Amino acid sequence: MPILFPAIDLKDGACVRLKLGLMDQATVYNADPAGQSREFHDVGFGHLHVVDLNGAFKGDSVNGEAVDAILAAVGNEMKVQLGGGIRTMADIEGWLDKGLARVILGTVAVRDPDLVKAAARRFPGRIAVGIDAKRGKVAVEGWAETSELTAIDLAKRFEDAGVSAVIYTDIDRDGVLAGINWPATIDLAEAVSIPIIASGGLASMADIVRMTMPDAKALEGAISGRALYDGRIDPKEALAVLTPTS
Repeated sequence: MPILFPAIDLKDGACVRLKLGLMDQATVYNADPAGQSREFHDVGFGHLHVVDLNGAFKGDSVNGEAVDAILAAVGNEMKVQLGGGIRTMADIEGWLDKGLARVILGTVAVRDPDLVKAAARRFPGRIAVGIDAKRGKVAVEGWAETSELTAIDLAKRFEDAGVSAVIYTDIDRDGVLAGINWPATIDLAEAVSIPIIASGGLASMADIVRMTMPDAKALEGAISGRALYDGRIDPKEALAVLTPTS
């Protein structure tokens, strides 16, 4: 069954949510990211999606202390994946050595795909590619720049590279509770054999149920931020839908 990943987006050491990927449209939900990670664990989540937003824009780790605190709080109990500002093999190795289950490579997947492929060979099952798209075109550098590359074209570059997943974010839906862009997500899932994680716009239990439909079988799961923080999705109800019954 698909996995629901609660999201912690880090800006200036706090847990925030952006609207449409705009750094000046940030709402602070918790000043204690480690405490937030523990809350997610305590309601039953087994996975956690973390993004260093400052790092994504700067191209280097900025919220490392907050990530360290999250790993200290739940790293032995949850599978934590991190994206944002991870651009070198040293970055990748350093974070995986600290206990992350997986790192997510976004901008570097466009700028240096060979690095991604080398990392996937070196760390099997622990490298994911983050594909963030505006109107179908890939955005990089913390979504500040849009390329002419399509999401499907970029994903196909890693078809046989051994990456464990593609996290696909529709930026136009991120943080606005408009619902996941299912047509684009399913198109991507059908175009490649890599498991897809949907991100951006998850709004209600309807999206949770949609994850279980037959045409979504290529999905590894979906990421939820604002819908969980705003109480639009009850964690226990969502997890019950996604938990197989014997």
